[in-house]
Amino acid sequence: MRIIDSDELAAPKGYSNGIAYPMGELLFVAGQIGWDKEAKLVSREFLPQFEQALRNVVATVTAAGGKPAHIGRLTIYVTDKKAYLDNVKAIGSAYRELMGKHFPAMALVQVADLLEEGAMVEIEATAVLPSRPAQTPRNES
Repeated sequence: MRIIDSDELAAPKGYSNGIAYPMGELLFVAGQIGWDKEAKLVSREFLPQFEQALRNVVATVTAAGGKPAHIGRLTIYVTDKKAYLDNVKAIGSAYRELMGKHFPAMALVQVADLLEEGAMVEIEATAVLPSRPAQTPRNES
């Protein structure tokens, strides 16, 4: 991958302005919230929900054969921007634990509400997985 930055933009902090991948398989990860395997929110607090939502994104990428470094874009939806800003240091620590020092292109969007009752954060992603050899279709005869 190549990180794309322009001298005409402010230096990014904690994200990249653009990331280019030469080739691979695109993976679109649906919005993930802070719930566990039983579809129950892990907490009513912002930070644990953020951590779990990002963990769910990484788990999806891993299940597809990728790694956090293959994530090229994250969109983070929050119901309370202040809660995000109040937790920004802890969010950074949780982020680095799950993503390392990989900072894809990101956007943070405050929304009025999320679909699941009590959800405070939802994260969607686009990843570019390494190319895999094409599979030969099974002969059904």
